[in-house]
Amino acid sequence: MKNLFFASLILFAFCNIAQAQQLKSPEGKFVMEFSLQNDGTPTYNLKYKNKEVVKTSKLGLELKDDKKSLLNDFTVVDTKTSTFDETWKPVWGEVDNIRNHYNELAVTLNQKGTDRQIIIRFRLFDDGLGFRYEFPTQKNLTYFVIKEERSQFAMTGDHTAFWIPGDYDTQEYDYTKSKLSEIRGLSEKAYTANVSQKSFSPTGVQTSLMLKTNDGLYINLHEAALINYSCMHLNLDDKNMTFTSWLTPDAKGDKGYMQAPSHSPWRTIMVSDDAREILASKMTYNLNDPSKIENTSWIKPVKYIGVWWEMITGKSSWSYTNDYPTVQLGVTDFSKAKPNGTHGANNANVKKYIDFAAANGFDAVLVEGWNEGWEDWFGHSKDYVFDFVTPYPDFDVKGLHEYAKSKGVKIIMHHETSGSVRNYERHMDKAYQFMKDNGYDAVKSGYVGDILPRGENHYNQWIVNHYQYAIEKAADYKIMVNAHEAVRPTGIARTYPNLIGNEAARGTEYQAFGGSKPNHVTVLPFTRLIGGPMDYTPGIFEMDISKMNPDNKSHLNSTLANQLALYVTMYSPLQMAADTPENYNRFPDAFQFIKDVAVDWSESKYIEAEPGDFITVARKAKGTNNWFVGNVNGETPRTSNIDFSFLEKGKKYTATIYADAKDAHYKTNPQAYTIKKMAVTNKSKLSQLSAPGGGYAISIIETK
Repeated sequence: MKNLFFASLILFAFCNIAQAQQLKSPEGKFVMEFSLQNDGTPTYNLKYKNKEVVKTSKLGLELKDDKKSLLNDFTVVDTKTSTFDETWKPVWGEVDNIRNHYNELAVTLNQKGTDRQIIIRFRLFDDGLGFRYEFPTQKNLTYFVIKEERSQFAMTGDHTAFWIPGDYDTQEYDYTKSKLSEIRGLSEKAYTANVSQKSFSPTGVQTSLMLKTNDGLYINLHEAALINYSCMHLNLDDKNMTFTSWLTPDAKGDKGYMQAPSHSPWRTIMVSDDAREILASKMTYNLNDPSKIENTSWIKPVKYIGVWWEMITGKSSWSYTNDYPTVQLGVTDFSKAKPNGTHGANNANVKKYIDFAAANGFDAVLVEGWNEGWEDWFGHSKDYVFDFVTPYPDFDVKGLHEYAKSKGVKIIMHHETSGSVRNYERHMDKAYQFMKDNGYDAVKSGYVGDILPRGENHYNQWIVNHYQYAIEKAADYKIMVNAHEAVRPTGIARTYPNLIGNEAARGTEYQAFGGSKPNHVTVLPFTRLIGGPMDYTPGIFEMDISKMNPDNKSHLNSTLANQLALYVTMYSPLQMAADTPENYNRFPDAFQFIKDVAVDWSESKYIEAEPGDFITVARKAKGTNNWFVGNVNGETPRTSNIDFSFLEKGKKYTATIYADAKDAHYKTNPQAYTIKKMAVTNKSKLSQLSAPGGGYAISIIETK
């Protein structure tokens, strides 16, 4: 009997070992192990340089209205391993070439009692792990509804986290730095101070989530290739320090409608003992498909200005009139409406911006508030829907197009959908054709307000599919898209590079709504920018908003030098000089950096970085031998020490350094800056002060 017991124990251990599958990254930094628990629950764990990063974590999906979910009772019926290594060229980006190198394990599982199969596919890079669920064609799993995804990320301790609260409709929060154990207590406070109250859990957070362990490991949790699926949040079990995926529900509470064959997005875990490697990682892009746009010659990085900041600050308005003619008076002829005198998108004002763009080498001018309906939407009915082709009386579409064309400048279209996405889809072909007929190559779209008609959340499967539809439809018309209030990016710009920007985070506009934390821009590259570029709209030179609008007492929590540095640290192929021409004309020497800085790069070097504290980046302008450096700093003043070893050997350069003055401070003396020039080579070094909320920017031009 005793021998039989030991034989059974050995057989049990052998079965468990037999079901365990190990996968190593190409250079061996990472080891991932997949196994099934005794009840057939799939699990994985992850190590980095022999340190446990993710403890044994469960995988699976809970189904709605189904007797058995895809959680347990699985057996392994097949495993396949492979290696992939390629180098691809992005249409625009931080580098000329991206290497996509990973080892893959695909585990096919069969569920007892249902004869259903799923595949869990793991890809292990030298910067982290990606995994997803795949549902092959089969008889017993064709149509199904996801009640919840149950992917776990079991942390090894009470890590420090940079987080924003879980929210189905906005990411526009300041980041909170805290221990994981403190999230529950701080979450309610964070919600009270911000926009939306749609919380699903007191410990729910959004991705991309940045973490740091006590022993100095940096961990980033996110997702890649979010298509035809709900956006993932993370819910923390703060007793066990385990995150579990939490999908955004639709108006009925369902999390996803699936039809095999299909698959989930990738769940991503980046890890490094060097924060700079998190910033430099291209794993999110590599988990997306190659470009589906064959001819990308029409997709161009853009540096632009716009009739926007004066509206955000309240100096001017989107509306042509304060009357509500289409709703209250039944008037459709706006010539009978009384102009309010503050409408920003008028012919004379737009021409002023066009002239400024042409004189200073900008590519385009964004104009918001050009079309009818804002007076209804702002003043009367939040359910108002726009038609996207009817201008106000003081906006001459064809005349302004011809004027801009004569100056070598484009105009960027603005489509505010007011959340009525079905209305937008009905008008989309007409709206895009209107753009092409009038010389518009790019559109900034907005989704402010509740999603109509049935109150969908901004990040569930249904609306995610709309955002994707808009990008693909725009590609048919050779139009570039900058989507605001849309779902956060997950690397889809690799597949559709006409998606040249998103908002999807707390941008500069909040500086006119009460401000953002001075270290906000030292966190965003570790979080929001992991999935793609942000239209952050930097370059504000007047920090006292009351000088734009006496009724607005907000203050921009940044120094002027910090605003210059953002053009390098906050990567985007779509960069706005967001302030007004009048404010730039007050500081022409500092404005020179914005005129000079590139928007497309062949190389990027992350020189120093610590989330929440500081970031210093050097980038080489594409097609040149010129470099630009940006440093942004948090609340603690520090001296940044860098060398110029990234410069080409044997070459001489002139560096122009735009820096905080000694007495600069984001709150008390934000416009105190210095400019100096110096000759540099690849052997040069620099020690440079960064003030609280400050930084510096450097243009490095090869000496001919």
